[in-house]
Amino acid sequence: MVTKTLLRVALAGIFVTCAAVAASAQATDPDDVAAAARKARDQQKTAPKPKKVVTNDDIPSKSTAPDAAAKPATPGEGGQAEGQASNGAPKDEDDPKKEAYWHKRYSEIHDKLTQAEKDLDVYQRELNTDQVQYYNDPQKALVEQHNRTEINDKTAKVDAKKKEVEGLKQQLTDLEEECRKSGCDPGWVR
Repeated sequence: MVTKTLLRVALAGIFVTCAAVAASAQATDPDDVAAAARKARDQQKTAPKPKKVVTNDDIPSKSTAPDAAAKPATPGEGGQAEGQASNGAPKDEDDPKKEAYWHKRYSEIHDKLTQAEKDLDVYQRELNTDQVQYYNDPQKALVEQHNRTEINDKTAKVDAKKKEVEGLKQQLTDLEEECRKSGCDPGWVR
């Protein structure tokens, strides 16, 4: 009985304390809120501006050509610039004695080979999935069991892609041999 009375008194005390805190929170004057908002606005106005963060997008990239070559020549600035551009040596990408030529050819073939190998991998996975495929429809299962059109089509795709990959690998080998015969550095085609 004593514990029940003690418990009731404690709960009543907690209730009274919560009511007092709530009443004091509601007693704030609306003018005080407005004053606090004005004060915060004033602090924002006087606060220092944030510093600029420099990113890679803000830094200009290094151009490969000098600034003088980057400007187009005007007719009044000596007509020799136009004559040199049209009669000049071929670009590095078109000159078989330059590294850029061999690297460009190697990159083109290598990119095609990489894409063909990825396609071959996808076709092989699809073929493996179809070979263990279960059809809920008995008619479809009988048709596929009899003529296997989907599996035959995908097998043909896999075989064609394998031939393409082998052809591209042969092109890389031929390119390395051509490079060796022309006297270029073997590292240019790797």
